[in-house]
Amino acid sequence: MEVALITVGDELLSGDTVNTNANWLAGRLAERGVAVERILSVPDDRETIAERVASYGDAFDRVIVTGGIGGTPDDVTMEAVADAFGRDLAVSELTRADVEERLAEIATRIPDHDLDVDVDAEAAIPEESRPLLNDAGLAPGCVLENVYVLPGIPEELKAMFESVADEFAGERRSRFLYTVEPEANIVPALEEAMDRFDVTVGCYPDREAGHNRLKLVGTDESALSAAGDWLLANVDASETPVARDWGDGDADADASSDSDD
Repeated sequence: MEVALITVGDELLSGDTVNTNANWLAGRLAERGVAVERILSVPDDRETIAERVASYGDAFDRVIVTGGIGGTPDDVTMEAVADAFGRDLAVSELTRADVEERLAEIATRIPDHDLDVDVDAEAAIPEESRPLLNDAGLAPGCVLENVYVLPGIPEELKAMFESVADEFAGERRSRFLYTVEPEANIVPALEEAMDRFDVTVGCYPDREAGHNRLKLVGTDESALSAAGDWLLANVDASETPVARDWGDGDADADASSDSDD
């Protein structure tokens, strides 16, 4: 399964907010064997969001869109997703009832605050989409064909994703190894492992940890295991983190890596 992630918000593009949602989702999807092929951040612009949703919806098995749902003026994601599929927004009895229930709970917790919320605007999702109720927040998400629309607030995103996590599964598997060899010294071995075993190998130098982390990815468990065993024998690698003192003499050997990773 190949998935694209679209994260919505001007605050992501201006650097005001760190895009932790994309990082978290990519990790959870990788754990499920899914290949995340694109991660794109877009502004709170209805036309831009609609264009990318339509394009990615055609190109990938699943698309996850996060952020820009709710009742503030910059929350245009639901309208944009509806535009991408030529739909209008509609309010179902389920989403309206859920928003009303959430508002009642909030009123109980903070009775001194008079909430002025347009329930129908908050509960509206594209016609013929499947509602995803927001147990951790207010505005619902939805699924429209192969597009999943989730909240941008991290706690709400995580809770809603878990409700649909079983709908994401793939065959990709990974294995991690660690080596203290300078990256430049092991390039031939990494290339040979990829050719021999039909896996991909990424090398990620970590100066703070004192090692290079190798990530092997493949769809055949036996090939992945064989590639890992071969690298263990040929690049002085370990299955547990190892460390060395990265001196100034290593800088030249690893310079090309630092510029690429």
